[in-house]
Amino acid sequence: MSTNANTVREIYEAFGRGDIPAILAKLDENVEWEYGAAPHEVPWLQPRRGRTGAAEFFASLAAVEFHSFVPKAILEGENLVVALTDLTLTVKKTGKKIVEEDEAHIWRFNAAGKVVRFRHCADTNQQVQACRG
Repeated sequence: MSTNANTVREIYEAFGRGDIPAILAKLDENVEWEYGAAPHEVPWLQPRRGRTGAAEFFASLAAVEFHSFVPKAILEGENLVVALTDLTLTVKKTGKKIVEEDEAHIWRFNAAGKVVRFRHCADTNQQVQACRG
C-alpha cells in the first residue's frame, strides 16, 4: 500500500535524478505551489499554480548550484507530510551560499494521493540576502 510519505520519498528520489516529469506526475493538475507565501525577491520561492507553475519552480532552480540536499526526516499525518531537509546551495549570480538546516517542506494530499498544496518553510531572509549579493 502506497502512503503519502512514500510519495514524498519518490519525489525526492526523482529530484535527485533530475526527473522533473516524474515529480509533476505526482501533483494534482491544480496544485498550489508555495501556498500562503507572499511574492518576494527569491525566484524559486514564488507562489505558483498548477503543474505548469511547479515546472516553473524547477526551472528557476537553474539559478542555483546545489552542493547538498538531504531529506532527513519525513513525518506523516492525515493527508499531510512534513519533511525536514538540510541543504547547501550557491546563488550563481551572486556567488553567495545558502545553508538551510531543518528546512521544512509541507506536502498536502487529496484523497487520490496527489499533491494539492506544497510549501517551503525556509530562512527567507537568508535567501533574499543571497540573491541580492
